[in-house]
Amino acid sequence: MPRSHGRRATLIHPDADEFDVLDVLHALADPTRMTIVRTLRADPERACGTFPVDVAPSTLTHHFRVLREAGIIRQREDGNRRWTALRFEDLEDRFPGLLDTIVSAYNRQADSATV
Repeated sequence: MPRSHGRRATLIHPDADEFDVLDVLHALADPTRMTIVRTLRADPERACGTFPVDVAPSTLTHHFRVLREAGIIRQREDGNRRWTALRFEDLEDRFPGLLDTIVSAYNRQADSATV
């Protein structure tokens, strides 16, 4: 039986006024998702398979979905690749300083754990 060549599921991206602080905090409460966010703070857009994480593709897809549905990232299709970008401006408008505060605290914690 031939494989289906149907379209991928539609990506859900909430409007910035729909962001919920608890959803954002939940999404950022995972080390893999924090690695994704930290990577995007340094590199504004990346192809999905290029993040420095050691998880199965299906697990990475789950992490992207949690971040996307919380409003932290935006993803777009380009041919057979999916690109991921941080929605920093939207987050900053909705919750000023929140993302940078959490990333800074996470970095301090990570730095003190390696000392």
